[in-house]
Amino acid sequence: MTNRKEELKDLLLKGSKIRVKELIGHVHPADILDLIHEDEENAKNILQNLPSDMIADILEEAETEEQYELLQLFVDDHQKAILEEMGNDEITDLIGELDPEEQKELLDKVGLEDREEIQTLLEYDPESAGGIMSTEYIDIFAKNTVRKTIEFLQTNVSEDASYYLYVVDKNNVLKGVVSLRDIITSSDETPMLSITNTNVKKILYSEDQEAVANKFVKYGYILMPVVDEEDHLLGVINFDDVMDVLEEETTEDIHLMGGINSEERIHSTFLESYKSRAPWLMINLFTASLAACVVNYFEGTIEQVVMLATVMPIVTALGGSAGTQSLTIVVRALSLGEITKENAFKVCIKEIGVGVVAGITVGCIATIGGYLFADNIYFGIVTGMAMINNMMIATIAGFCVPMILKRCNVDPALASGIFVTMVTDILGFLFFLGFATMFLPKLM
Repeated sequence: MTNRKEELKDLLLKGSKIRVKELIGHVHPADILDLIHEDEENAKNILQNLPSDMIADILEEAETEEQYELLQLFVDDHQKAILEEMGNDEITDLIGELDPEEQKELLDKVGLEDREEIQTLLEYDPESAGGIMSTEYIDIFAKNTVRKTIEFLQTNVSEDASYYLYVVDKNNVLKGVVSLRDIITSSDETPMLSITNTNVKKILYSEDQEAVANKFVKYGYILMPVVDEEDHLLGVINFDDVMDVLEEETTEDIHLMGGINSEERIHSTFLESYKSRAPWLMINLFTASLAACVVNYFEGTIEQVVMLATVMPIVTALGGSAGTQSLTIVVRALSLGEITKENAFKVCIKEIGVGVVAGITVGCIATIGGYLFADNIYFGIVTGMAMINNMMIATIAGFCVPMILKRCNVDPALASGIFVTMVTDILGFLFFLGFATMFLPKLM
C-alpha cells in the first residue's frame, strides 16, 4: 500500500501532464487528497499536472475550510476552470464559509447562470434541506412520450446521472419519479405519466438536515427531491450529501454530550478549544459545589462513621453510570425521531422498570459488600438502600431531562449530561448520608 502511494506521488510530482492524464483516471480523488495531507508543502506541485475536473473532484472531497486554501494555490484563470467543474452546491458551501470580500471575489469567477443559482442557494439555511440540496438534476416533462424522453436523455444526461428521474409538469410541479429501467423497457409511444410513480417521497426545502438524514435512513433511498410548499421541484439531495450530514450531526452530538462546542476539532486553535470547554467546566464546578453542600450538611454523621466517606463515591458513581446509560439511549432516540407522543410514556415506564430492577440487583450486591467491608449489617443495608434509590432516580432523570430540554427547544445533547450528573450526585449523597443518619446508632 505504501509503495502504491509513493508511486502515485512520484507520478504526480515528476510525470508529464500527458502521462498523468493517461493514468490518473483510475485513481480516486480521496487518495490524492491523502497525499496532500501528508505533504502539504508540495500541495501545489501534486495538483499542478492534474486536469481541472480532477482538481474539482479533489476539492469536493476536502473539508470546506480546506477547499478555499487549495483553490488559492492557482491563478485566477485556473480557478475559474476548476470552479466550472465543481457542483453549485459545493461552491455554495464553500462561499458560505468565506467573508464578504472573499465571497464576491469567488462569485466573480463563476459564470452568470451558475452565479444566479449559487446566490439562490445561499438564501437557504445552510443546515436545511435547501442548504444541502443540489440543483444539478434532470427532470422530465410529464406530457412527453418515452421516445421524446429517450431523445432528450441522449443529449442531456451527465456522467453522474441517477437511475431515477423526476417528472414535472409545465409549471415545474413534481408529479412523480420514474426509473431508467421503466423508460427503456416501455414502448416508444407510452406516455410518461403512465409509467411514473406518483407516490414519491419528497423533502420540504425548510426541513432540518438531521430530519432529512433520518428520512434517507428510514426509506433507504439514494436520491430524494426537494420541493417548496406548492410542490415545485427545487433540487435533489444525494445520499453522499446525507453521509456528510450524518457524520456532522453525530460528531456534534458527541461533542455536546461531552460539554464541548460542536465546532471544535482536533485542529482548532488553543484559544478556540479553551473557549469551547471552559464555560461547561464552570457549570460543572457549580453543580459539583451543590453536591459538596449536601456532604457538608452531613459532616457530623461522617465524623462519627468515617467509613461512610470511603463508600459514598461508589453510590454516586453507580447512579451516574445508570443515568448516562438511560440518557444515551434517549438522546439518540430523540435525534432519530424514535420517541413520539404515542410511545413516550411506554418508554418512560420501561426506563423506570430497568432502573428499579438494575438498582435492586446492584443494591443487593452492594448490601453484601457493605456488610463485609464494615462488618456491620446496617452499613450494608444503608449502602444497598441508597444504591437502589439513586439508580432508580438516575434512570428517571436520564429519560426526563432530555425530554424536558427537547420540549424547551434546547438540544438534548447539549446539557443533559450535566443535569443528570447533578441529580445523581446530589441525591446519591443525600440518600446515602440520609439513611446513614437514620441508622447512625446502629452504625457506631
